[in-house]
Parts: sequence; C-alpha cells; structure tokens
Amino acid sequence: MVTKSRHSDLDLPSVDIFTFLFKRTNRKFPDSHPIFRDGLTDKTYTFGDVQQFAEDFGKGLRSQYDWQKGDVLAISSLSDIDMPPIIFGTLWAGGTVSTANPGYTVREISHQLQDSGAKCVVTHYSNIETVKEACGTVGIADDHIIILGDKKDSTGRFKHWTSVCDLGKATRFAAQKLDPKNDAAFLVYSSGTTGKPKGVKLSHYNITSNVLQLQVAERFNLTWDGSQTTRDIPLPEPRTGGDKILACLPFFHIYGLNVLALSPLYSGVTTIVLSRFDVDTWCQLVQKHKITYSYVVPPIVLYLAKHPTVSSYDLSSLRMTQSGAAPLTRELIEQVYKRLGIRIKQGYGLSETSPCLYQGAWDSWDVDIGTCGALLPNLMVKICEPFDNSSGDAAAAIPRELGLGETGELHVKGPNVFEGYHGNPKATAECLSSDGWFRTGDVGYINERGNLFITDRVKELIKYKGFQVPPAELEGYLVDFPGVVDCAVIGIYNKELATEVPRAYVVTENPLKPLDIQELQRWFSSRVANHKKLRGGIRLVEQIPKNSSGKILRKDLKAMALAESEAILARL
Repeated sequence: MVTKSRHSDLDLPSVDIFTFLFKRTNRKFPDSHPIFRDGLTDKTYTFGDVQQFAEDFGKGLRSQYDWQKGDVLAISSLSDIDMPPIIFGTLWAGGTVSTANPGYTVREISHQLQDSGAKCVVTHYSNIETVKEACGTVGIADDHIIILGDKKDSTGRFKHWTSVCDLGKATRFAAQKLDPKNDAAFLVYSSGTTGKPKGVKLSHYNITSNVLQLQVAERFNLTWDGSQTTRDIPLPEPRTGGDKILACLPFFHIYGLNVLALSPLYSGVTTIVLSRFDVDTWCQLVQKHKITYSYVVPPIVLYLAKHPTVSSYDLSSLRMTQSGAAPLTRELIEQVYKRLGIRIKQGYGLSETSPCLYQGAWDSWDVDIGTCGALLPNLMVKICEPFDNSSGDAAAAIPRELGLGETGELHVKGPNVFEGYHGNPKATAECLSSDGWFRTGDVGYINERGNLFITDRVKELIKYKGFQVPPAELEGYLVDFPGVVDCAVIGIYNKELATEVPRAYVVTENPLKPLDIQELQRWFSSRVANHKKLRGGIRLVEQIPKNSSGKILRKDLKAMALAESEAILARL
C-alpha cells in the first residue's frame, strides 16, 4: 500500500543551491545577521560574509585551478565555520563537493579521492600529513591541497583557502549555469553491504528540496528572530534574539551537512559550531549562548541521561532537540526529560535521500515516543516484504506490498531521492527501481497516525554512533592478517555506549596455535578509522556459518552473540 505524506505538497523550485540560498527574494533577515559562530573563539560569519567569501573562493578556483563544471573538490576536515564558504564557492563555480571523514586512514581517503576523481582537496592543517600522503597515492599535487581553519602552512607549500580568494585576478568570472536536477552538488560516500564505500550523487534539486521539506517538518518553529513556537514550548529569551543551534555533529556527514551547514542559511538561525563533541564543552556553550536547539545522536542523549556533570549547567534554554543517524530508545528520551526537562524528537533518513525522510513534530514530540515522526512533504512510501539478497537478483525482485501496521522494508520515492551511485550502475540497480522507488534496506512499520518505527535493517551494515561501518570492508582487512583464513563481522549493541559496535569472528589457519588477539586488535586498529574499530571484540571460532552459495549467515552469528550475552547475565 502506497502512503503519501500528510503534509501538503510543496512547490519546489528547480534552481541551483547558490541561487536558492543567496538570490532568493523572500529572505526576511539582513545580510548583517550572524549565521555561523565558532563555539571556542567566537569568530563569526554573517550571511553577507558567507556569500561574499563563497563568490571570492569560487572565482579563485576558476582563475587559479582552471575549475570546470563538474570538477570535484574533496573536503577532509572536522566541522569549521570556514567550510560553508568553501562549499558554496565550489558550487558557485559549478563544482561538486565530496566530504570525507578526517579520521580516515590514508588507504580509506585514497579510495574516496580516486573514486570521486577529486581535483583539489581541502583539509585542516592538523590533518595535512594524512591528506598529503593520500594525495600522493592518487596523483594529486601538493599545490592542489588547500588549508582551512586558523592555522596556515608556514612554509607556503600549501595555500590557505583565503589566498585562493584572489579578487584581483578573478573578477571576470560569473557563476556557472547548472542543471539543478541532473548536476551533482555533493558526492557523499555511503557504506553499502558489500565492498568499499560508494559515492552517492546528490543533485542541487535533491538538496534544495530537502531543505524546504525540513522547514515544514519543523513547523517553522526555528526562526532568526525567535517569533514562532507551538504548544507550551517557550519562545527564546527576548534578550538573546532568535533561535540558536549548537552544531555538534560533523559537517562531513550528510546529516550535519544538510541541517547545520546548509539549512541555517535558509532559516537565518545563528549556528554555533563545535568541531568535536565534548559533553562539558557542549553544556558550557548551551549555557553561554542560550542555545535553543541542537541536533544530536543517541550517544549524546546517553550523556544527557547519565553523565554526572550535566546537572551542573543551566540547559533550560533548550526548546527542542532532535536525534537522528541511529535509533533511540523510548527509555532514554523519557529519562532525559525527567532529569533535565529537555524535549527530544527523532528523525530518519539516509545519505541516498539527502538525507531526511521522516521527522518528528514539535507539537507531538511526546506522542508515540520512539517514533521517527511523520513523512516529509512530496514523498511517498510503501512497506514491502523484505527481499533476501542471498536468494536471487535484488534488481529483478518484485516486492510484495504490505498493509498499515505490518512490518517490512521501507521503500520511498520523492524529489530528495538520489539519482544513483557514482560509477556503479550495478549497485544503483539493486536499490533504485526504474520508476524511482528506493529500497532503503531498513525494516519497520507505520502506525495508524502515520508515524514510522524502525525496528531492524535488511542491510548488513553496522551503525556506530551514526557512522556506517560495512562488515565486508572490515573482513577484507582481517583476512590480510597472518594466520586468519576466514572471518565475519557483525554489529552488536553496546548498552553503555548506546550504539552498535563491530565484532569479528575469526577462523585461524592452525586451531592448535592460538592467535594473539591483542596483536590482531592493534594491527587492525592502525588500518581503519576510529569508528570502524572492533569495539565488540574478536572471537575465535572453528568455522563461519554460510549458506550453500557461500553467503555469511550473519543472523546465526547474532544469535551466537545473544546467547553469549545471556550466559554472562545468567552468571551475574
């Protein structure tokens, strides 16, 4: 059964992102309104600053790097207020932005640079050695590495992004003409169920559509002047002006990229940028700036529920928070509200959907607690019987549609659904039908009020604190270790961290000669990003359960992990 959003369809403009944000005629806030402020230094960019720096950077790209339409600029950095001007400058110049986790190893970032065909790479100086080595691996010259942030390269070998903004040479250039529905604005990398991360192509139209969809989902309660609220939720304090968002999620993640780097330029809401989450710093900034809204993930909610120092701060200015990137339990939401009076609603989305599909409403945050909320405007969904990839060709399968309240795989169609994976038509065909229906790989049900509950995943990927971890990629590394002949990786839930963590099951070459698990852990950790480490441990087994075609039966391993956990509890 196909279900449409309960929101009325929006009239979605087909314009490029730069025009959408900076050339709109209905903007209510002035150029002088502060949009981005560094949480630690108080350095601030107004709306006008971001637009001017973006145009200057875009012109510099065209004059100094012969930037052409479709060229890719990669950004490997923690969140920084310099990132938005660089992003929008690249889009102004007709380029595509590909964000990367700065925690990636040389091998991991090399793959993304090679696959995306990046022409230039922007990074923070603290990450320069890793980026330089990765660039050398794929043939990107040092003079195409650009630095952002306060620290510059004293040797002059690497340009700072502000030196790319060369107005004297670049004034002859104008913004590139783009096809919003077909030209890629972002190439973000999403880990699939097999192999290495895949590039998700998001068009300008995908992104602008989702920004507008999100305004409706928030019921326009986030405002630059603090003029809107609902139910008994108080307005921002008059002396502090409008709403203020604390941006503690990474801009390199599609969730943070959309809601924290792009959407504030549409809503005008001042955004305080924190490069890396720290519970005390987060609380200090909420108290100092009278933060009214923050996008969070379940591990942050866990801190709010249990960390002893949280109660030492005045967090009463928070009108609402939104959790996403991974499921959140009802118990945690209720515990935080009871302890701190902080309201938490949830949302749901994927990289392939720009990313938001469902979002909770302010006026019903305490209705169906644990739900992902309601479907955004202009979208259609259907719950289908999950398809077992091991039994045949997923691209040829005709899904059986299920009814309201039945549990199955979520399929979605709408303007924010991506066009496909970069250079990977096979992977695209496996999840995106010819008529635009996208198989999310997530399992859940929709209740009688239209609210979505996610209960499981068809996909095998693991989600650690919102980051996707593909088991097949980790398995590829493990089998390189001497003595490992077979292996499998699954996700197990860690209650203390409130997230899934990867666990490896390993078969050794000689069962009579024990493997040094600690040595394997150290070896493995040196080869992967922080979020991919085997926090669930390593277990030695005699064989990996597989079906007749050789596919790993991860459900059997999960059952084994559950039995182990229950046995431990029984002994306590």
